[in-house]
Amino acid sequence: MHTPVLIKEVLQYLDVQPNENFVDCTANGGGHTKAIMEKGGKVLAIEWDKDIFKNLNSTISVNDSYINLKNIVKENNFDHISGILFDLGMSSQQLENSGRGFTFQKDELLDMRYSTNNSLTAEYIVNNWAESELIKILKEYGEERFAQKIARNIIRQRPIKTTFQLVRAIGGKRGRIHPATRTFQALRIAVNNELDSLKRVLPDAGDILAQGGKLIVISFHSLEDRIVKNFFKNSNLNILTKKPIIASSEEIKNNPRARSAKLRAGVKK
Repeated sequence: MHTPVLIKEVLQYLDVQPNENFVDCTANGGGHTKAIMEKGGKVLAIEWDKDIFKNLNSTISVNDSYINLKNIVKENNFDHISGILFDLGMSSQQLENSGRGFTFQKDELLDMRYSTNNSLTAEYIVNNWAESELIKILKEYGEERFAQKIARNIIRQRPIKTTFQLVRAIGGKRGRIHPATRTFQALRIAVNNELDSLKRVLPDAGDILAQGGKLIVISFHSLEDRIVKNFFKNSNLNILTKKPIIASSEEIKNNPRARSAKLRAGVKK
């Protein structure tokens, strides 16, 4: 079961009123959507992963990427939007049940696509990209200081078809963070074009919000948070969170994935 993070804080900053319109751009298991609807809000829920989308229950549900936010809102005649939410974390279902190789803790085929309509897979990157390209994404998307060594190991051990084969190629000693963590993050970001998509969609979200509408973004690593912070600083929003909001110790105890969550909120001028 996917447990959404920072629900209390999301509702606090959205300040949901009955019959107001909201867009949940990353619906995942629908936890935030459900909480907004229970407060009387109407929700346009967007989910790219078709397996997760099947179980969504909202006012309007759309199986698409949030990169198409403006078109989705227009096609569904969903206007006067009082709030837009992005929860950039992965769904527990994607990690535990998708079989798409998102986690190094299970032996699965290297895929890492949120949507199977996407033609690029982690397996293709690992087995076909040049050493320089691998080093680039490991450094930029994984902030991996052993990028060059890992890229060389990957090339030496091609073909690599599964997550466990990739873990063996990465090597390294177990520490506080598993040595494969940053490589898996880098590959997932590259496969789904996550950072570029986030940079492109945030201005669109600002455009379609009604005056006084709230924008909330929950990020899970420094690369995302940096993009969100810079956008808020240079946008037509009044910032509501001088510092990012983090989960309480009680929430982290009940939902460990909330540990790295950072929430930023702003209101349209």
